[in-house]
Amino acid sequence: MDNQYALGILGLGVMGRSLAQNFARNGYPPIGYDLAPRLPEGFNLAVTDSLAELVGALTPPRTLFLMVPAGAPVDAAIASLKPLLQTGDLIIDGGNSYFADTERRVKELAQEGLYFIGTGVSGGESGALWGPSMMPGGSREAWPRVQAMFQAIAAKAEDGEACVAWMGGGGAGHYVKMVHNGIEYGDMQLIAEIYDLLHRGAGISNQELADIFAAWNTHELRSYLIEITAHILTRRDEQTGTALVDLILDEAAQKGTGKWTSQTALDTGAPIPTINAAVESRLLSALKAERLAASKVLGSAGKFTGNKTALIAACEQALYASKITSYAQGLSLLKMASREYNWTIDLSHIVPVWRAGCIIRASLLSDITNAYRRDPALPNLLLDEVFSQAVLSRQSAWRQVVQTAVGLGIPMLATSASLAYFDAYRSAVLPANLTQAQRDYFGAHTYRRVDKEGVFHTQWEG
Repeated sequence: MDNQYALGILGLGVMGRSLAQNFARNGYPPIGYDLAPRLPEGFNLAVTDSLAELVGALTPPRTLFLMVPAGAPVDAAIASLKPLLQTGDLIIDGGNSYFADTERRVKELAQEGLYFIGTGVSGGESGALWGPSMMPGGSREAWPRVQAMFQAIAAKAEDGEACVAWMGGGGAGHYVKMVHNGIEYGDMQLIAEIYDLLHRGAGISNQELADIFAAWNTHELRSYLIEITAHILTRRDEQTGTALVDLILDEAAQKGTGKWTSQTALDTGAPIPTINAAVESRLLSALKAERLAASKVLGSAGKFTGNKTALIAACEQALYASKITSYAQGLSLLKMASREYNWTIDLSHIVPVWRAGCIIRASLLSDITNAYRRDPALPNLLLDEVFSQAVLSRQSAWRQVVQTAVGLGIPMLATSASLAYFDAYRSAVLPANLTQAQRDYFGAHTYRRVDKEGVFHTQWEG
């Protein structure tokens, strides 16, 4: 087999096949390999059933792109490849790997003269085929070799800029993708809560809600998730004619990236209550049998009897304010993680990557990009003048929506967490003084004072 291929792709599932076609269409012909080829009819790209043949078809320094499940399969693929590779060859992991695994792989392979790049790829099957958002990080020396290739296949923002940028060393690429997915969790849950309040609480039909979400998608809330929500709400089951969304079991699954975001945020000391609430909401949804039993014992939600038009308008404002707050949390986590792991992550480079191709793409991201370009050192998105005013001007509607939901008994874990974060972040004084006094009382953990320097302990029972 001659050396006509730009890269080898290991893993030809839906995402791998789609990326392979994207590379080929943009002038970077790949050769593929899969342990159990399941190629659809019409897939006409080069495929081999031998790893040795795959590697042999590439001109050194070689580029191998892994699209296999995270965890042990990645390590197994690397172990199978290593005996076939030479110094200077590059392995890219395009799956949803845990960032610490990527960090380890970069170091281990560097000791053997090999490069490793962990690349977050967002956009699903369609994105992989026609242009994903890409978040590479790892061996910095290898980035110039694949930069043009990645820019060619990546999604393009409205200004024509490719939605790909170098995230940083080690596991930075997969960390950014993980936080992207955490923000995605929060965004989806916020939308679902607004839907629940308007549908279950206010009795607004799915078709009416489809029209509402479609209208919201024409201005400040315009985003991929709002767009598909409107589409979902119009779909009817072919057999029964019932709205399909009403026939879907209310148990939301998760693949782990949201949970990882919550776990790493705790390790880093970053408060992300909206994302945490989204993860917990999925966990609660899994308790279907218990929830059914509890509804018979504890009762169910009430019905809204007020002005529905006013409630819809308030929900639009509350959703926008909550989204801003959720993004603020995720981006603050990235800043803190960058310091923790010495990645030098630049948010003014990261946010533009999300403007197209990925699941959280939204018109809001252009404004967020501008905020970090105005001030790359911005500590929190809520401190940007544009966004602080956006949230403050919607504060009354935001509180009205949460109060309405609480009054009806409709859970809004993520929306109320967003509001609570806003209130806590802007509070010059929090009751942590009492918490610290309690810690000192039962555990002699000491405390600091506002009126003098030093560390103090009180014999509270003396």
